[in-house]
Amino acid sequence: MNSSSNGQKTDKKFNWFSLFLWIAIALFLRWQVIEPRWIPSGSMLPTLEIRDKLLIEKVTPRIQRIERKHPLLGTIVVFHPPKQLKDLGYDDNSALIKRVVGLPGDQIEIHDGALIRNGQEVIEPWRKSPINYEMEIVTIPQNAIWVLGDNRNNSLDSHYWGALPEREIIGTAIWRYWPITKFGPIRFPTHKTIEHKDLIAIRS
Repeated sequence: MNSSSNGQKTDKKFNWFSLFLWIAIALFLRWQVIEPRWIPSGSMLPTLEIRDKLLIEKVTPRIQRIERKHPLLGTIVVFHPPKQLKDLGYDDNSALIKRVVGLPGDQIEIHDGALIRNGQEVIEPWRKSPINYEMEIVTIPQNAIWVLGDNRNNSLDSHYWGALPEREIIGTAIWRYWPITKFGPIRFPTHKTIEHKDLIAIRS
């Protein structure tokens, strides 16, 4: 009887230990590796729609900061509000999502409905309409990036509040798991450019 009772106690202790271990692993993955997010606004239309649910990978930005590298152009990043937005009342724990369109040292401007980087117009297949505002040339400072919503004409992004410090990046959007009809990886088309002076000649 005693040996059987001791065995049952051992099994219960093992089961509780296994449960706590799995909870600890799940919490570690949630806080440090990957986390779910949902889209609350239309600033990333048509790429991401309101109420889409995504998985955000959080390891790569940390590695990039250690290795002094930067996100890839075209990457969709989730980040904490920069100081300019916090000063307007944004919560420190809130998050925004935009696309990376410029890296440290790049010169960014917007003219004639198009994004121009380092003197060349950027081909953006995700943008469905011309940009309806102008932006004079800006040089992105070190340790910062320029982010814009795909829905350029309805997005609170770098053209309002400036460059985003890379330390504010939470992670990269890598997978959409809802709606189920759009289940799959979030792909980042290669950024292509065309010389802006050639485009001016064609348009004139």
